Order: sequence, then C-alpha cells, then structure tokens
Amino acid sequence: MTDQHIAILLCAGYGTRMGALTKTTPKPLLPVGGKPMLDYLLDQLLELDGLRTIHVVSNARHIEAFQAWGEVHKKVHRQLTGREIIVHNDGSTSNDDRLGAIGDLSFVTQRLDAPTGALVAAGDNIFRFSLRPLWRQFVESGNSCVLGLEEQNPEKLRRTGVLELAPDHRVLRLHEKPAEPPSTWACPSLYCLQPSALARLPSYMAATESHDEIGRFVAYLTSREPLYAHPVWGDRLHVGSPEAYRHADQVLST
Repeated sequence: MTDQHIAILLCAGYGTRMGALTKTTPKPLLPVGGKPMLDYLLDQLLELDGLRTIHVVSNARHIEAFQAWGEVHKKVHRQLTGREIIVHNDGSTSNDDRLGAIGDLSFVTQRLDAPTGALVAAGDNIFRFSLRPLWRQFVESGNSCVLGLEEQNPEKLRRTGVLELAPDHRVLRLHEKPAEPPSTWACPSLYCLQPSALARLPSYMAATESHDEIGRFVAYLTSREPLYAHPVWGDRLHVGSPEAYRHADQVLST
C-alpha cells in the first residue's frame, strides 16, 4: 500500500449542545471510559497501513488543549513512530464565526504541499469495529469510499446521513437527516476521499453557503465522481448530547 495518505480529524466545533460539559474541555477530549474520546479513533487510525500523518483541526479557544493532547501521544504512543500528529488552528473564536466542518476541511487541504487522499472524520464518534476493511477498499480500489452502517431504527436514521445505493454499492445519493429514510444504510461522519474529490472543495465552497455538515459535501460528490459504500454491521457511539455522552461513558466503563 502507498504511504501517501493522511487523516483529517474535524474537531473545531464548540459543542454548544453539550452544555457545561464543554465549557473548558472540547468535546472530542471529554473522558469516555477513562480516556479522551478522540483516543479511540486514534488507536484505530494507527492500525492503518500507509497512513503517514494525522491532522487535527481545532479552533482558537481549544487549540492549546489539542496541542497538549498531541504532545502526550508523541511521547507515549510507540505506534506513532514515523508518523506525525499536526494540530491546526482555524482561527475561529466562537460558534458565531466558526468555519464549519466543510470550511475546516478546506482550510486544512489548502495547507497541504501536494494532493493526497485523506480519511476525514468528525471527532465525536466512537466506532466499535475495525476501520481496516474500509481503508483497504479505499486504497486498493482508487475510489472514494464511505461507511454504510446498517441501522434499523428509523429515529436514528432521521438524525444522520442515509445512503441510497446501487446494487454494486455505488452511492447514488446521500440524504442528510431525511424525514423519510430511503434505506437502512446510515452514513456516519467518516469518509475516505481521493485527491480528485478533495480538489472539488473550492468549487463546492464557491457554490453554496452550507459549509457546516460534512455530509453535504459528500452528497455533492455523488453526482460528480464514483463514490462507493463499504457495508458494515457494527456499532458506533455518537456523542451529540449530554445524554449520549453519559451513555457512551457507561458502555465503555463496564
């Protein structure tokens, strides 16, 4: 496998729905089961062959917390040998001037020296299954890939992205938080995007003011280049509210 891919972790939100929990600690660094939430994703990323650099984008309010987190892992995580954690400050200072997830993705890619493929993930999901099969499909196929996570609960489907798939698992459409979900394939915020997909960010940014939910950019891609789902039957913990946070902490503390 090539050693030309990176990860971009979108952690610049302000966690306004989390209330007092995120007053001093950014949501991805809240302790879950005895360690920062983001550590679960980091552990999985370090299992991926050919992933050379992990970029974490924060805001100005929480940049020091993420820098400290990165320094801790550089010192204690043996698997980081030969890999980098790079923390970026997007310059925003409040929820009112945030760049949004798509804006932050564009911000980081503009700083890269050369086009590269990237695993792009939000920092508030804990995936309780291996990411290696998705990564292998991404690297070996040459196509952009997303997770297709089987979800039978209609209420959960209405709160996430939902995939409409062809028989070969090509993504026909991604419906963001649909009132009437077209399938049982949820699409959580973890995407593997080829350089050609990331190169479309400037056009997307110029065409729309919707720069927050990363799924909207992925939906934009579906009519412009091949995008395939990797089906997964597993579990994830999405920490989007205080109640979800307490549930995740309870599950991973037992």
